[in-house]
Amino acid sequence: MNRFGLITNFNIYEKANAAMRVAEQLLSYGVEVLIPSVNKDRIFRMHKNRKEYTYLPIEEVCANADCIIVLGGDGSILDAARRAATLGKPLLGINLGHLGYMTELELNELDLLEHVVKDECEIDERAMLSVRVHTQTGGLKAESFALNDAVISNGSVARIVDIELYEGGEKVSTYRADGMIIATPTGSTAYSMSAGGPVIDPHLPCLVVTPVCPHSLTTRPLLFRDDATLEIKNICQREKMLYLTVDGRINFEIYRGDTVRVTRSPMTTKLIRIRKGGFYNRLQQKMNYEGRI
Repeated sequence: MNRFGLITNFNIYEKANAAMRVAEQLLSYGVEVLIPSVNKDRIFRMHKNRKEYTYLPIEEVCANADCIIVLGGDGSILDAARRAATLGKPLLGINLGHLGYMTELELNELDLLEHVVKDECEIDERAMLSVRVHTQTGGLKAESFALNDAVISNGSVARIVDIELYEGGEKVSTYRADGMIIATPTGSTAYSMSAGGPVIDPHLPCLVVTPVCPHSLTTRPLLFRDDATLEIKNICQREKMLYLTVDGRINFEIYRGDTVRVTRSPMTTKLIRIRKGGFYNRLQQKMNYEGRI
């Protein structure tokens, strides 16, 4: 790989400084470093600019890079995945957050970037969701895609909602709960797990539906094949409007009678892996680390 895009929040000093460390390391390997032009003034004020840096609009950074390096936590990876997936570009996460479950490196491991430059790494492809909102008459109201999950809830007010779940046009169940999570296997270790959902190997072809605080003694999370067509209908009489949140980032209003249709997206998120050890080794390391905080 010869061209590396560098994405982080340069408005936070620690992240900007870390990004410059990564950029210097990459330049030592003789590769090209692409930086979003919106951050150019910030880098100049830090007196960290190098003539070798190439400044481009962020869309062109993602389009021209062989690899997009993201400095931050899992939220930063989710943001970057929205751009990278549409272009088929791989992501390499460097953890500057708390858990950093989807990141690959820590800041003290920058010497391992040489493996990426030499293509001594693997690509871990992760399934994504296609999420569409349809009105009561069937019209398409909004659409998006997600790496982790789509969540239907009452927003900031913790009140029970009424929703119906369908698969392939057949009714599965009616739920009274605080909400519902539809997650990919990748997302199974995020909000879904916290709500009592199963931990799923990220390469298992399935979708998981996890109700949030269901008002029932028998309601459990459900696994569906990844070619399922899931539909969640707002049948709430007390609440006129619910909310759909995609990857914790994008919100849509779901009115009474609207339906959220979720299927597997044809796009995937490509994560670069350098370390040896699979999913369960990473799960144990990251989750045990969190428990020691």
